[in-house]
Amino acid sequence: MSKILVADDDPYIRELVRTLLRNSGFEVLEAADGRAALASMTEAVNMAIVDIMMPNMDGYELTRKLRKYYENIPVLLLTAKAELPSKVKGFELGADDYLTKPFEGDELILRVKALLRRYKIEASQSVTVGKLVIDKSGYSVSAGGVSEDIPMKEFELLYKLAGSPGRTFSRDSLIEDIWGYDFDGNERTLDVHIGRLRERFPADKYGFKITTVRGLGYRLEAVV
Repeated sequence: MSKILVADDDPYIRELVRTLLRNSGFEVLEAADGRAALASMTEAVNMAIVDIMMPNMDGYELTRKLRKYYENIPVLLLTAKAELPSKVKGFELGADDYLTKPFEGDELILRVKALLRRYKIEASQSVTVGKLVIDKSGYSVSAGGVSEDIPMKEFELLYKLAGSPGRTFSRDSLIEDIWGYDFDGNERTLDVHIGRLRERFPADKYGFKITTVRGLGYRLEAVV
């Protein structure tokens, strides 16, 4: 059973989220602010649901610390703010998804389950997306049993996106993860690699596409 940390200074929101999660079979660990949330991480946690506006340590700072010290758990931000700059900041700090208050209970549970599935896939050394199998252990991609060699940076970028299908990655986070913090190029390098992947793996043939999320970055999606 997955255990989910809920960090929110509003006791009514915590009660609502706790009830929704428990009714769906999850264990819940609660914290009223960011500092208490970090202190509770001595327990094994599979996911964090984080409110942005909290005392002592806000949700942005908590997200940054969770991503730094517990990078293998998904983070879902809850907030009353729906403006694009808030979303960008959250994604750049490492948040995986974003849900604006007030929200529907069914939508919260769907997003929680989707994030947990994505991270289970990401932890694997082999990812299947559409008709393509991406094997990190051998740095190979194949479709229908036929392997294809692609440049290392294209492979790393594709594996990153395919490991979390549906997740939006900010441009800055992709550049840092694939090219490193000391990369002295520009965003055009990322765009060129995305373009090459789109040309190499057309959606109608391989069953997935890389979507541009305006003002945020990119995400990989299955094509039905």
